Formats: sequence, structure tokens, C-alpha cells
Amino acid sequence: MPWVDIALVVLILSCLRLLGGSRLVACISTVALQGVLLGFVPLALHGVTVFSGVALAALTVAVKALLLPWFLRRAIREASILREVQPIVSLNLSLLFGLGALAFSGWAAARLPLPPGAPSLGAPTALFMVLVGLFLVVARSKALTQVIGFLVVENGIFLFGALFAHDTPWLVEIAVLLDVLVGVFVMGIALFHINRAFDSIDSRRLHELHDLVLDAPSANEGTP
Repeated sequence: MPWVDIALVVLILSCLRLLGGSRLVACISTVALQGVLLGFVPLALHGVTVFSGVALAALTVAVKALLLPWFLRRAIREASILREVQPIVSLNLSLLFGLGALAFSGWAAARLPLPPGAPSLGAPTALFMVLVGLFLVVARSKALTQVIGFLVVENGIFLFGALFAHDTPWLVEIAVLLDVLVGVFVMGIALFHINRAFDSIDSRRLHELHDLVLDAPSANEGTP
């Protein structure tokens, strides 16, 4: 299936783009592109004549490529944040991590008992997306970028299920999409409250709140 292989290569490149990019709007557009490609995978595997494949593809594109990116762009406007200015890990080191994670994904996927006829790039791409998403969660300071990382993790899990879980009912995949939709909306609400309270969505500011809470009892004990 050459079209599936092309889609997998683009997914790998999109993850590298997320690791090396600082503009949040571009990162959201990249995640939306991933949603389009993930919607294409069920059609390429099941064909347009199978209703479950068409329904899953349509729902995937609607949620991952349209609804969630729109919600994240709205969060950017509310927070007035355009880019990741001071990531915990620099962009150059992030790209180096991406190359190492890609090599590790290929090595690990080669040792997995995959079904015959599975795309050769399928398992490495899915594992690479999960690793990149987890890295974005822990290596970026903006809460919005961490939400993007969460979405990339879910995209990798979704890709692995779409490629290899042939016996899984398509309703299970839809249930996963709905869980992600609810999770991102909850994160979005948390972002609005964080931005309103701290005038920033830098997650490192939460450590300042933690320190203040710990120092409060000792300060009260010293007051007459």
C-alpha cells in the first residue's frame, strides 16, 4: 500500500516539525495535518465501500483536524501566546532527541510480533509519535504545547490500533476519539483558568504557587 507508506513518512516529518518548531499556530496546523492523515489510514486499509472505515475516517478528520485545532487556536487567542519562547529543552536538542527516538522506534518495532502484511513503517511511526508526544509534554514549558504533546501521543496510539488491531470493533476507536475530545476540552478549561490566575500559561509558574503554599504556614507561625 504505497499511499499508506507515504502517509506514514509525512507523519514522521510532522513530528520532527513539532520538535523543531516554536510557533504555536504552526504546531496546531501540524497536528491538524496529522488528523487528516490518520483519517486517511482507515480508508486505505478498509476501502471506501466499508461503512465502518468511512465513518471512522470522517469522525477522525472532524475531531482531530477540525474541532480540536479550532479549540486550540481559540485558546491561543485567549492567552495571547504565539510561540514557545523558553522551552525546557532547546529546539536543537529536541531535534536530536527526535532522531534518536526515530532510530530507537525502528529498532524496537523490528522486535515486535506484528501480523503479516502490516506496513513496514507502521509500528515505528506509531511508536515514534508516542515518544515525541511524551517528550513535548515534559520538555515544553507552555501548557498549550503540552496539550499538543498529549494529542500526538493519542495520535500514535490511534495509528497503532488502526494498523494492527484488525479484530477491534470500530466503535472502540470512536470511543477513544470521544475520550480525547473530552480530555482536551477539560485541558482547555484548565488553560483558561491558569491564564486568568497567573496571566501566563507557563507551567513553571505552578511551581511558584506550590512554593507559596508551602511557605504560608511557616509565615503565619512567625506572625504574632
